[in-house]
Amino acid sequence: MTSELNRLLPTQQDGDRAQIWIIGTRDQVVFLMNEFYVRRLVSDRAKFTPIIPTPFAKGKYMTVLER
Repeated sequence: MTSELNRLLPTQQDGDRAQIWIIGTRDQVVFLMNEFYVRRLVSDRAKFTPIIPTPFAKGKYMTVLER
C-alpha cells in the first residue's frame, strides 16, 4: 500500500520540504484548511493539494500542505 500512496502524492526532488497532512472526513478537511487560512498559517488556500479520497482509509479524505 505504501508504494501505491507514494505514486499518488507529489514529491519534491529538488529539496526536502516539510509537509502537513490533513486526513479526515471531507467536512473536517475543509474546516481545517479554512482554519489554517484564517489563523494565517498559510497565505493562500492554493498551497494545499486537491482533496482526494485516502487510498488507505475508506470514507476518509486527505490534502497535503507543503511548506
